[in-house]
Amino acid sequence: MRTQVGIIGAGPAGLLLSHLLHLVGIDSVILEARDRPYVEGRIRAGVLEQGTVDVLNDTGLGARMNREGLLHHGTTLRFRGRNHHIDFVDLTGKAVMVYGQHEVVKDIIAQRLADGGKIEFEAADVAVHGIESDKPWITWRDKAGKDHRLDCDFIAGCDGFHGICRPAIPASIQKVYERVYPFGWLGILARSKPVQDELIYNNHARGFALFSMRSPEITRLYLQCLPDEDIANWPDERIWEELHLRLKGEDKLNLAEGPIIQKSVTPMRSFVCGPMRHGRLFLAGDAAHIVPPTGAKGMNLAVADVRYLCRALETFYKKNSGDLLGGYSDLCMRRIWKAQRFSWWMTSLLHKFDERNAFENEVQLAELDYVVSSRAAKTSLAENYVGLPFEDQ
Repeated sequence: MRTQVGIIGAGPAGLLLSHLLHLVGIDSVILEARDRPYVEGRIRAGVLEQGTVDVLNDTGLGARMNREGLLHHGTTLRFRGRNHHIDFVDLTGKAVMVYGQHEVVKDIIAQRLADGGKIEFEAADVAVHGIESDKPWITWRDKAGKDHRLDCDFIAGCDGFHGICRPAIPASIQKVYERVYPFGWLGILARSKPVQDELIYNNHARGFALFSMRSPEITRLYLQCLPDEDIANWPDERIWEELHLRLKGEDKLNLAEGPIIQKSVTPMRSFVCGPMRHGRLFLAGDAAHIVPPTGAKGMNLAVADVRYLCRALETFYKKNSGDLLGGYSDLCMRRIWKAQRFSWWMTSLLHKFDERNAFENEVQLAELDYVVSSRAAKTSLAENYVGLPFEDQ
């Protein structure tokens, strides 16, 4: 097989890159290790920045999102048992959209297949070759056991944190930055009415809690827990009891219970690896960076990465210039580190750290008090949450 861009991974990064390339006349093939039902069923992030919403709308992918997504004009910080609203529209003129990452994935897969796009699901033993040459290739084995080779001009590694692309870059040129947090999130999906129409980020003495949603009938709820927590130790009754305890406060918000349809534990980490390019191999999305979900930046960073990469590839093919490809990693990294800073700050602001003493706990509460009482501080939070402008605009 032959294509211009070989893409490894059918998550949001790989799928959107393929779609964007198609719109500018560049061919691609996507290789994905899992089957289609698994890819479309992975429950991940659900908050889309204004810029991400604009990208999906501008490229013809926003119809179902606009029908079924929940437009949020702000969010709530909760501490000492009281809510404090942050009005995004008032502070920035922008909003965010609550629409599950797996729904975005479904939409792009459907569009790519409708456009005749090539997605090879259940591709096993994927390997990249010749990335330091101008004729790289990818090999894999299909579900029938047949071996394949894909020749291409470039390879996009969109295969996530545990993929094969990042390790293909020599360790001697990689620089890795990592922070592993001493807690995780126990997350559930439940058939119950959300506490309110917008997210609540809750600082509590028992640990952080997030009261979110996927629809007016489905809640997405999180509890701070140990990073290696055994989900078997959290029966439904215990989860609901803990959620009620952490929501308890002066305003007596009502948390409706319902059947829990999914539960999992996610460890928290910040991770950056650069450069995001080596030869003809380019990394995008979780293959190059992970953020704690507190700042709602994971999928949004992936969208920014592939938006930049598409523009760089278009410039290469249409103007015979590799300048933007050469600057791809540096351009992405500037946005990545700003998102890392914001995600780290939100995580530090809202979570319980066992190693902190009483003084540090009071300072944390004082900072929350300052944020909600200062328009400048609220504006800073809102600007980062709704998404910073793309640098090439």
